[in-house]
Amino acid sequence: MSASLATVSYIGATILFILSLGGLSNPETSRRGNVYGMIGMTIAVLATIFGPRVSMAGIPWIIGAMAVGGTVGLYAARKVQMTQMPELVAMMHSLVGLAAALVGFANYIDPAAAFQLSSAEKSIHEIEIYLGILIGAVTFSGSIIAFGKLAGKIGGKPLLLPGRHMLNLIGLLVVIFFGWQFLHSESVSAGMVGLTVMTIIALLFGIHMVMAIGGADMPVVVSMLNSYSGWAAAATGFMLNNDLLIVTGALVGSSGAILSYIMCRAMNRNFISVIAGGFGTGGGTPAAKGDAQPAGETVSITSAETAELLREAKNVIIVPGYGMAVAQAQHTVYEITKCLREKGVNVRFGIHPVAGRMPGHMNVLLAEAKVPYDIVMEMDEINADFPDTDVSMVIGANDIVNPAAQEDPGSPIAGMPVLEVWKAKTSIVMKRSMATGYAGVDNPLFYKENNRMLFGDAKKMLDEVLIALKT
Repeated sequence: MSASLATVSYIGATILFILSLGGLSNPETSRRGNVYGMIGMTIAVLATIFGPRVSMAGIPWIIGAMAVGGTVGLYAARKVQMTQMPELVAMMHSLVGLAAALVGFANYIDPAAAFQLSSAEKSIHEIEIYLGILIGAVTFSGSIIAFGKLAGKIGGKPLLLPGRHMLNLIGLLVVIFFGWQFLHSESVSAGMVGLTVMTIIALLFGIHMVMAIGGADMPVVVSMLNSYSGWAAAATGFMLNNDLLIVTGALVGSSGAILSYIMCRAMNRNFISVIAGGFGTGGGTPAAKGDAQPAGETVSITSAETAELLREAKNVIIVPGYGMAVAQAQHTVYEITKCLREKGVNVRFGIHPVAGRMPGHMNVLLAEAKVPYDIVMEMDEINADFPDTDVSMVIGANDIVNPAAQEDPGSPIAGMPVLEVWKAKTSIVMKRSMATGYAGVDNPLFYKENNRMLFGDAKKMLDEVLIALKT
């Protein structure tokens, strides 16, 4: 393939990637967006393999590597549950970071990479290598910790080391110092010393950064790491002088940064405060005892009573959360929705931007269960309708429906936009127990006079509700 044809292919792939991002912005066009992305990636890979910069001798190795990676990807796609998607995304980000770091080292060691470069060009190339490895290493280790937190292998409580900001500053100064040494090294072996020290510090920083972030901020962390992985890919593109990798990385990096901003706004947080950490405790822990404990008692309800309330209602809003995902109850939720709509009940869904463990988590689950897109509403679209709602049904959500965000100025989540389910005539909260949400903050909603608690496994309880509705 000629260089001009490869360039045209890269332009076509870039256009398809942009169309893919546009399609993924809406549930109704997300499938088409995925198709655009797959076609674009296929074109990009073929244009690279058969392009002028890859020798025929290297093609078998590339095909072998693709076969191994494709097999792993196919296995993951078939075996990973929807509830495990946040962990899978974090793991994918770690692989992008690892790839960027390894490519950086390989590019520096390869004598042909800087062949026939002027002194100024060589310095720029080395800066690209240094930054690419730095971002890649931070992304790799940070994503591994995020995976552990999302999978429950590491507690959601933030690890706040004494003088952590000073430690970060010292680490940054050391990275800058060794970067200067790296640029002025006279041999590859001398340069490797600076790269190695920087990589170790970057890995430790990635661990420290994510460990200091509480469980409640993990949706922001996922989008933040997505942005980091994009910038790591862009840095790799500069290293390899690959225009498509630069553009693609910039698209992912910028879109991830915008998404992080949206997530922070949805949680009334700013990005710096998230990175500084300290918000949230271990997810799912019992509520702390003390003066902050809301006064009052909870009122339990049975599945049959829940079905009766739903049957008599005219307007119902369902708020899904991570508990629905864990119980894999989305299909039963769809059957209940279908049954109620057949009886003339107006059923809609309220989705909080940070519901679940990653952006769009609930939308994906509901789409999988074939819930109509037109009744799935964003928080800003539906919040004003709760006062005119007969029943608001919360399935496994906690922090995103916590009235303390509006009523308690001293709450850790004060100011966070939430779904105002308590304004409905009756609210029903489905939970396994009285444990707190991922933020570790108690929820006064449970004690309100118009609230009812339906305890038990969401799938089991909803199955009983469905049976009662049909009888």
